[in-house]
This record gives sequence, structure tokens and C-alpha cells, in this order.
Amino acid sequence: MSDEASPLLLSIDDMIESCMTGHRMLHLLPSLLVTIVWIFDAQQTFISVFTDAEPKWHCQNPNDPICISSLSPCNLDKDSWAWDMPTDSSVVSEWDLQCSAPALVSLPASAFFTGCLVGGLLLSTLADSIFGRKRLLVFSCLAMSMAGISAVFSPNIWIYSATRFICGFSRATVGTCAMVLSTEIVGKKWREVVSIVSYVCFTLGFLSLPMIAYLCRMMSWRFLYLWTSIPSLCYAVLVYFLVPESPRWLLVRGRKDEAVQTLKKITTLNGNLITSNFSKLQCFDEPTCKTGMLSTMKMLWERKWARKRLTAIMTISFGVGLSYFGMPLNVGNLGSNLYLSVALNAVAEFPATLLTFCLVGKINRRSSLLALTTISGICSLFCLMNNDIIPERVQMVIEVVSFFGACTCCDIILIYTIELFPTCVRNSALALIRQALVLGGVLAPVLVVKGRNNKFWSFGVFGLAIFCCGLFTVCLPETRGRTICDTIEEEEFKEVNPARDEN
Repeated sequence: MSDEASPLLLSIDDMIESCMTGHRMLHLLPSLLVTIVWIFDAQQTFISVFTDAEPKWHCQNPNDPICISSLSPCNLDKDSWAWDMPTDSSVVSEWDLQCSAPALVSLPASAFFTGCLVGGLLLSTLADSIFGRKRLLVFSCLAMSMAGISAVFSPNIWIYSATRFICGFSRATVGTCAMVLSTEIVGKKWREVVSIVSYVCFTLGFLSLPMIAYLCRMMSWRFLYLWTSIPSLCYAVLVYFLVPESPRWLLVRGRKDEAVQTLKKITTLNGNLITSNFSKLQCFDEPTCKTGMLSTMKMLWERKWARKRLTAIMTISFGVGLSYFGMPLNVGNLGSNLYLSVALNAVAEFPATLLTFCLVGKINRRSSLLALTTISGICSLFCLMNNDIIPERVQMVIEVVSFFGACTCCDIILIYTIELFPTCVRNSALALIRQALVLGGVLAPVLVVKGRNNKFWSFGVFGLAIFCCGLFTVCLPETRGRTICDTIEEEEFKEVNPARDEN
């Protein structure tokens, strides 16, 4: 193609923006439908809080002094005590795990997060290469749902842990595929709004879980998996038939005809007449578009600018993840009622989402992250003070401020990552960032246990980690208001010529 004709070509971003101008809002419905998957993602992430909990117990004879004085039923005769709830209300009571080693009781939860780590590493590149965003999202959601249904038929802790590993393995790419797909089928005007809706859906899923668990409290723990997995299964079918593939991904894969058909559908949904000249739509050479399963990782690592961005944002994510997962664990229970405690934790994330909504469109990404990680770190370090210096109630307020800062950082980081990396490697980059967050969550419980005797190992390490890791924000470019790129070459051009990217 000649250089004279090149200026006449329309980029995918220009074409999408032109398709979004209209008087209807129907074009947002597929994107909003994609964000709903975050509800099921949150439910499967936190479901073990209820299914694997140890129920309360009571003495059969209230006048038995040995039973009354015992803190655990492990040293008592089987006939002298009983569970307050039905035996099958928890895996602990059904399989008599109350006296087992802590490692065995926590095995299902550990298997789930291990599956998340493995799945994130092995599956993330498939959305950028051969599967695409939509197909991998449908596949991951179906596999996650089937693993949840399979857990219902688990005969022992070992099979149950295996189903949780498969669930975590499948779930690893659900959030990343959903966020990338939902933001790539709308224009720049709605990209930030759709991202915020994703966070709201995750919080709603977290909040709905204690409600469902409360309704199932007198039933088997298996019903909780059914009530969360079957709707997820039906949802995956709806996404397959109602949601289009990302036109950006189709274009960089050299599938121009499919991209054009998708754009025409979007244009029709928005009430526009199809007047755009799709023949001027820019397409990329096949060698640039076609990548293997691990080629996206290689593309990120071989380029200095991509390696620098990825290292910096993953370091920030690790520090934020350590504080985000660690702070709630370190506070302790919010109340004696398990359902109320989890609900309050879920509600606490709404202000963070609201703050993200206010910040993301008005304040620079770098400034927001740097300020929030600094505030969160300092507040966490203040919690090291004795109660004589800072009263306990004031420490609780400071701790909540630190947690809110970490929550808001998590939200902004995901939006920032979408803008930092081009379409052809975006899903892989976002998956790695989420892996760094999860890695922080894996290490957080260990520090919480050590912090019971010395608060420095919990509040001190959390504060120093998020503050020091947050300093890596200065290594990243600012992306607020700029168009997102589709290829590595386009991103490299903007890296060398930042003035050409007008906000």
C-alpha cells in the first residue's frame, strides 16, 4: 500500500468512535452483559468462607463440667457434644476435620488459589492468540461452573480439593477476559465507566454470597455450590450467543471481514445508518497479527519499553495485593456473626469503587497511584503505635483508610494496564498483573500469623511494601485520555513520539 494512501486509512479506534456516535445506548448492553461475570467470579473466590467454615458446637449435657470447660471438642467423647448446625452444613463437620491438621482443613482454599496461579500463567495468552477474548471467557466460565457443580458430588476432602483447584484454574482468566472484552467493544467515552461497572459487579457478587449462604445455612454446603454455579453456567450460554468478539482483536489477527461485521452490528445497535466506508479500515500484516501461545509473553519481554512497564506495574501490584488481602485478615472478625462480617467487608469496597469512578476520569493515573500507595502505607505504619499513643478506635479508622487506599489502587491498576499495553498483548499483560496481586494475597496470611506476636510483621511489612512498591509508578508513562493502541509497532511509535498522541 502506498504512503499517499496511508493517511486515508481509518484506525480501529477511529472506526469504533464513529460507530458509537448515535442516539441509542443499546451498544452498551453487550459490554454490560460481559461485566456480570464478575459476580460469579467473586462468589467462587470467597465461597470457601462458608463451605469450609468450622461450625459452632455445644455440650449435650449442660451440666457436664469437662465439656463446658473444653475449648475444643477434640478431647471429648463423641456423645458428649454436637454441632449447632446440621452436620452437612460444612465440609469440616461432614468429614470430621475439626481435629485434623490445619493444612488439611485449609487444603481446598489453598488448592483454589494455586489453581488461580497456574491457570493465569497457562491460559492468559490464549485470549491474545488463538482463542480470542469471547471464546476464552465462555470456556473459562463454563469450566468454572462445571467445577463448582462437580464439587457437589465430592465424597471426601481430596476430591473436593481437586475440584477447587480446577475451579481456580478456570477462574483465573475470567476477570481479565471480561475486562478486556468489555472495554474493547465500546468507545473511549465509555471505557472507564464499563471498568467501574466491573468492580461494582464484583462487589455485588461478594455481597450476594453471605445472603445466599444465610438462606442455605440449614442445608448442606453442597447447595451453596449449586446456587452459585448453575446461574454461572446459564450466563456463559448467553454470552456465547449475545456478545460479539472484540473487533480490535479480530483486526490484529487479520480477520478484517469479521471485524467489519461486528462493527456493523455495533453501529446498528446505536441507531446509526451504516454510512462508514469500512474499506478504509486499517488492517495489519499477518506476521504482526499471528502469534503463538507463548509469543505474547516473548513480545513483552523482548522490548525494553514493554519490559519496563510490565516490571513496574507488577511490582506495584504485588505491594498493593499484599496490603489489600492482608489488612482485612489482620483486623479480625467484624462481629460474631459470620454472615454479617462478610457482608460488611463487601460493603466496605463500595466507597473504593466510588472513589475510583471520581478519580479515573479527572486525575492522572500516575498521580493517583503514587498518592494512594503513599497514604495507604503511612496509615498502615501508624497502626504500629501503641494504644497509649493512638487510641484503639482511631487506629481502626486509620486501618480502614489504609484498606480503602489499597482497594482503590487495585481498581486503578487494572484500568491503567489496559491503557499501557496494545491489543495484541493486552490480555496477557493484564493476567500477569492479576497474578502479582494474587501472589501478594498468598503471602499475606503468613505475615498475619507472625504479626500476632509482633505487629511489625503485619502492619509494618504491609505499609513498607505498598509504599516502596508504589514508588515504581514514576517509571510508567501517563495514559489518561489517550487512545489505546492495537499493535506493538503503534505503541512503540507513541513511545518515541508522545506528542503525536493527542488527548
